[in-house]
Amino acid sequence: MKLIIFLLIYLCSLYSQTELDVEKFRIYPGPVTQTEPIASVHPLNNSILFASAVTINTSNGFISEGVYTSSDGGINWDGSDTCKGALIFNHGGDPGVVITEGGRLVISHIGSASLFPGMYVHYSDDMGGTWSNAYEVTDNQTGDKGTIARDNSDQSVFKGRIYLAWTDVVSPFAAMSSYSTDDGETWSIPDTVNPNPPQRCIGGSIATGGSGNVYVTWSGITTVTPFREDYAGFAFSSDGGVSWNVQQNIFNMNGISGTLPSKGNIRSNGLPQVAVDISGGSRNGWIYIITTELNNPPAGSDPDIILHRSTDNGDSWSDGIRVNKDPVNNGKIQYFPLLEIDDNGMLNILFYDDRNTTSDSSDVFLTRSADGGNTWKEYSIKNSRFKPKPVIGGSSNYQGDHVSLLAVNNLLYAFWMADYTGIYQVWLSIIDASVLSADDHVQQTVKEFNLQQNYPNPFNPSTIISWVIPDVSHVTLKVYDILGNEIADLVNEEMTSGFHKKEFSAENLPSGIYFYQLNVVSPSGNLSETKKMLLLK
Repeated sequence: MKLIIFLLIYLCSLYSQTELDVEKFRIYPGPVTQTEPIASVHPLNNSILFASAVTINTSNGFISEGVYTSSDGGINWDGSDTCKGALIFNHGGDPGVVITEGGRLVISHIGSASLFPGMYVHYSDDMGGTWSNAYEVTDNQTGDKGTIARDNSDQSVFKGRIYLAWTDVVSPFAAMSSYSTDDGETWSIPDTVNPNPPQRCIGGSIATGGSGNVYVTWSGITTVTPFREDYAGFAFSSDGGVSWNVQQNIFNMNGISGTLPSKGNIRSNGLPQVAVDISGGSRNGWIYIITTELNNPPAGSDPDIILHRSTDNGDSWSDGIRVNKDPVNNGKIQYFPLLEIDDNGMLNILFYDDRNTTSDSSDVFLTRSADGGNTWKEYSIKNSRFKPKPVIGGSSNYQGDHVSLLAVNNLLYAFWMADYTGIYQVWLSIIDASVLSADDHVQQTVKEFNLQQNYPNPFNPSTIISWVIPDVSHVTLKVYDILGNEIADLVNEEMTSGFHKKEFSAENLPSGIYFYQLNVVSPSGNLSETKKMLLLK
């Protein structure tokens, strides 16, 4: 009996997850369907974010890419559900986004299959207000899930180069790539990454390493429906995408391509995704690939998230590591994972999971590993449950094909699509990683003190003041008028390290210039900063 009780306690501990009580909100509410979110952060200003999504106007069937921007660290968003770069009717979705050091927004997308198929790129120098005409990278019909990446590394001779990867839906159905050396204005002639693949390829996930290397992964699929992903391929380039070192098959897989009957028969995929550790830590340069598989150990008979890693620049790969920690073969479904590696080398994966729900529903989960994927700590996001179903106006059984996750300083930006309001929209939760469980086994630290510009500014009658602190500190936040008189004492308390925000209401104050001052008393020293804001009534 004691042994049974011990095992029950052990299993409950092993498979449990912590619930994250964080706010979720729509980044751009509206009547247009939004799905497949993707996001990027400015390489020099972490307050500036750029996100996109596939958008579908169900009233007329118009498809485009949303353009959503934030200049205050993701608290408030502006934008449009339509990318207005000409040709405006040749936008087919599947966006990829990056931001250059000069603040240029670059977006890639596929064309309309019935009009001008291919891969196209636009850029904007005014935060998405206006867009360049499309640059046609290729006019070949492309597959889903092409991706874009920018080399932001100071140690790279190719710093600033932007890369695209995709697969062609024309013989020989290979992975393709192109690059831009002028911030997205022009692109190289498409190059075949893996000539003469043994099977038709789909996917095309790309990532850059700190040394200037570029990495691409894809999958070869079976020849019969539902065309499951049979194996993962891999290539890397050390000369800026000019030539590639190729391995057509680095590990076998059995991806989940097809439909998920219990989830409204939505279309699913197990496409491999690649990420590289550029943290400078003990696992710097390790390469990780995640898939969603079933009936291929360590994956069970239901969809599981599987991780492979390489410690030698892709020459060899580990056996699969089952990421989700619910019991194997328990009938629970995990799908659409997105891997992001933060500045501390922590692996973070966002995904859908139904272990706490009925089979027709899903929650949003986050899991983290501090040891390169050996062990994981799982979190469920509170109030994230919904019932997956096909998107009205989308292709057959389409719900979207991925979620998105950004790691910025000590914040995690979790983007996903759900129809809480009766229509699929992009939702966001901003998670302070510094307050997550100590079971992560590492000390998570914010690398800088940062008082952000209030938003909106000018404002009437209220505005949001945000800041980041590096340690547990005593914080005071006060507002002064132009004569130096104290107007408001907004904060006077001890706070944890990480991201914080406070609303300031000036409803009873006259128009004019005001100042807000943040003072921090911490073990590492005293910090203070003052910024100006403008009230216009």
